[in-house]
Amino acid sequence: MDQTPDGSRDVQRNRGQHYGRADNNRHDTFWSRVHGQLSQRFGIPGFSQGREAESTSPREPTSRTDSQKRNDSEEPDSHLTEKEKRKRSFIKALKAKYKIDYDRVQPIPYIKDRLYCVDKVYVEGGYEFMTSGDLRGGDLWRRLESYRAVFSDHHIQSNRRILEGEPGYGKTTCTLQLAYDWCNRVEHSPLRDVEIIILLRLRQLRGVRSIYRAIQVYLLDGDTKINEADIGAIIKESQSVVVILDGYDEFPGRDSKRENDVQRILKLDLFRNIQVILTTRYLPDYLAPTTKRIRLTGFDELARDEYIRKAVVGVDDVEGLRSIRRRLKANPVLEDLCQVPLVFVMFAHIANENEDFQNFRSVTDFFRFMIACFHEHLRNKTYEPNVKRYVIQEDDHAALDRLAFSAISKEHQQITWDREEMYDKLGEDMYDTYLAMGIFVEEDVLSDNSAKDFEVRFYHKLFCEWYAAHHIVNLLSESEQSVSLDELFRHMDPRDLQYVYRFACGLNRDVGSSIIQYLNRSPGVSHRFTILCMLERSGNVKDILGEVRYLCSETVNMKEGDNRILQRSTVQLLDIAAGHDIPVSSLHLDQCFSKFDVTNACIVLKSGLRLTNLKTVKVLRVTGRIRETVGDSKGIEVSREELLGIFQTCETLKEIRFEGREFLLPHSLPTEMIPPTLKTRNIMVSYEDTRGMIHQLNWDDGHWQTTTSEPALRISQEVLDQQWALEELARLTTDGIPVSCLHLDRCFSKFDVTNACIVLMSGLRVTRLKTVKVLRLEGFPGIGTIPSGIEVTRGELLGLLQTCETLEEIRFEGLEYFLPLYIPAELMPPTLKTRNIKVSYERDRKHGVVHQLNWDDGQWQHQITADGSVRVDIFQEELDQQWVKKELAVLSTAGVSITQLVLTKSFINITDDTQSIILTSGCTIPVLHTVRELRIRYTDVDLEVFLRILTYIKECTEITQLVFEYCKVPDEVDAKMIHHPLKQRGVKVYWFPKPGEMYLLDLDVGNWKRN
Repeated sequence: MDQTPDGSRDVQRNRGQHYGRADNNRHDTFWSRVHGQLSQRFGIPGFSQGREAESTSPREPTSRTDSQKRNDSEEPDSHLTEKEKRKRSFIKALKAKYKIDYDRVQPIPYIKDRLYCVDKVYVEGGYEFMTSGDLRGGDLWRRLESYRAVFSDHHIQSNRRILEGEPGYGKTTCTLQLAYDWCNRVEHSPLRDVEIIILLRLRQLRGVRSIYRAIQVYLLDGDTKINEADIGAIIKESQSVVVILDGYDEFPGRDSKRENDVQRILKLDLFRNIQVILTTRYLPDYLAPTTKRIRLTGFDELARDEYIRKAVVGVDDVEGLRSIRRRLKANPVLEDLCQVPLVFVMFAHIANENEDFQNFRSVTDFFRFMIACFHEHLRNKTYEPNVKRYVIQEDDHAALDRLAFSAISKEHQQITWDREEMYDKLGEDMYDTYLAMGIFVEEDVLSDNSAKDFEVRFYHKLFCEWYAAHHIVNLLSESEQSVSLDELFRHMDPRDLQYVYRFACGLNRDVGSSIIQYLNRSPGVSHRFTILCMLERSGNVKDILGEVRYLCSETVNMKEGDNRILQRSTVQLLDIAAGHDIPVSSLHLDQCFSKFDVTNACIVLKSGLRLTNLKTVKVLRVTGRIRETVGDSKGIEVSREELLGIFQTCETLKEIRFEGREFLLPHSLPTEMIPPTLKTRNIMVSYEDTRGMIHQLNWDDGHWQTTTSEPALRISQEVLDQQWALEELARLTTDGIPVSCLHLDRCFSKFDVTNACIVLMSGLRVTRLKTVKVLRLEGFPGIGTIPSGIEVTRGELLGLLQTCETLEEIRFEGLEYFLPLYIPAELMPPTLKTRNIKVSYERDRKHGVVHQLNWDDGQWQHQITADGSVRVDIFQEELDQQWVKKELAVLSTAGVSITQLVLTKSFINITDDTQSIILTSGCTIPVLHTVRELRIRYTDVDLEVFLRILTYIKECTEITQLVFEYCKVPDEVDAKMIHHPLKQRGVKVYWFPKPGEMYLLDLDVGNWKRN
């Protein structure tokens, strides 16, 4: 290879190489001024103000803590054992490696002259965590205060956490900041006292299956005499370890059928008790159920303002800040793109440095200008002495276009290339130019044979899409043969590659027409996305305003199930409508509303996207999930401040409706909080609460008026919901309006006989009960949720019936409740007998038995509801065992087949005389001829009891299976003691000592065999 003026080719490609220093006096160019600003303020997207870390001189300690740590590391270790010496050496090597990485942050790819310490240039974007729901379902998300809360927030405590974010959102920078916090024992950092942090870039592990091998090769220098076994021992014996795996979406072994250590870590098969953070663009196939999800949401308005003040205009330049804000508002087509930090920094500097700053007509225009800036910066640097002269042909990049298109048009996109492969495809001159320009990034990787190679990737996926779009344009505009668009775009999903389509439409009008026609006839492609492509093609928003008006004249729908590109397209259309005062007749947020961000005056969707421009929306309809489908997840609380913020942000709003029983709105709006302008607008505000009742806001007094004529109230576990219901119940009682049904959903605690009221688990009391017709008390599905259960005494039951003066029916549902076995006739008031209230008790729906109180004798009558066979569980509570004994007798008499009789911590022994099961309460279960399987759980049995159980099984002629779960049993049984009928019937005896481990008893020899 030819030598270059500033050294060998290999030296030049070193990631720490400087490509010369800018001479601001000689080259007073735009990028020189940007460079000067960075040197003064050091604020970059995803970064904050701070001191520069020169790569040409060692970084001086900035605090007493730094100095102290340096002295600590120099303390003699002669008093340490060999094991302790290895551990100290290991930690020292890790910190040295991380310091190299976090001291050379390069915020903008084409400014390679100076590097920055991450801690001195880091500003946070948004962080959110998933609060509940299916790990892959995307339920509710809530904001985290900072990146440090990833480790400290109690809502996401777990040994497995996923940090998600799109390219350029700051995932890798966040991991560097975490490494800095640990190395420097930063005050208030949750990592301050962690013994060891392992930070690996997964994209560098090509074919490496061992995590210990990766640590040895990438994190330890060659002089450190620590092998893989040593690393494993150090990690295992350390009290606190955090492993950070960065870039799963770029990991060569992702979702591989051949298992590797990364997959084992994610499934909790490796590092089970170690905290692991995985950064990625998408969820892996293999995840432990306890994994917590956190996501980066990009730059909101506050983060943008912070960057502008620190890096562009200065802290005190209020007018400069407002000027850039106005220019961003004047470019609504860039609003979504500028959530990406890399793109926003370019926009902010361009907007500030050009007095005649243009309004970009499309994303294509902006990106074209940005690419030109890359070339300009490199071209200016070639004038400096002793700097390599690059072959800069700004318009000649056909080879790169082909490579980019080939990468993203595959079924599985290619994101990295071998360096030698890039030489062959592009030629060394083009490769060197784009590497120096910053559009390519070069990294060393560990290959299958444990040798280091070099891999190359685009700095950001947008660059790959830009050059791929050029190739598409060349194919469709210059090819002499017709090109099938179906074949061309076969593996190019607009949901993932929206900018390829938009760039191609913007680069060539004729090609854009063909692509738009293709999108219009493609199933699953929204017309909203097609309009954005039309905007790119025309380059003028005015050309698509007719289409926007047409779409906005009908209801604009956004659904939870919509893909991200569809939601993004809708957001940008709303931006365009707001920018051109186009009325939006109705905006329907269908199960996708998360909250209203009062600080930034915008609606936040569950996907993390934000609706910032809503001033022309006339009707806003917010639909939540029907409460029965939400399960145990909490509703979405909308505070007073959020509700008022929505009214004020939607300047032309006439009506807003909250529907679906998922929302918890404030039970009133104090009149002093309501601005006079809102009262005069008289917006219609309606709300369907969790009980299905419709309320309408009265602007005169700030209270809700109920519009339902025959209300049925449901009270859930949420305190705000309970306050709503109690206030409404009081109003209905005062007005003498009957309540058709009062449903207490898993919130009943007891009936206070003294004060004649129901006490909820929250401590709130239900005192207004006289107009309730039906009272339904629904408990938790199993006793395991409430260990002791809720006993309803005779006095409580009778008191409850007397307090509800118009009560016609009361229903107790769930294993949680223990009702009296009978009510003595002398305790029943005559008035209750004459009212003949229907009292029913269904303990467990699986048992198929409903009990109904007989007012004549105070006994329970039993109704069989089982359709076919049932399973019966017996727990350790005494009342539960007494009730189950009743139900078993009823089922046995009716001949109902019992597939399983499960004794959980409730079995003691078998009686000698009657061969009955003895339960912990003293109750006995006789021989049952309708049971098919007996299962004993969490109760150890010795040989004598084991043989008695076998005798019981012999008497229960229908039992074909006996199971022992999570308990101790005899190691072996004398085969002569096993009854012959058991062998004849083919009875199987299983033992599960722990999850995943099963044994089968060989009845012929009496030994357990692993199954």
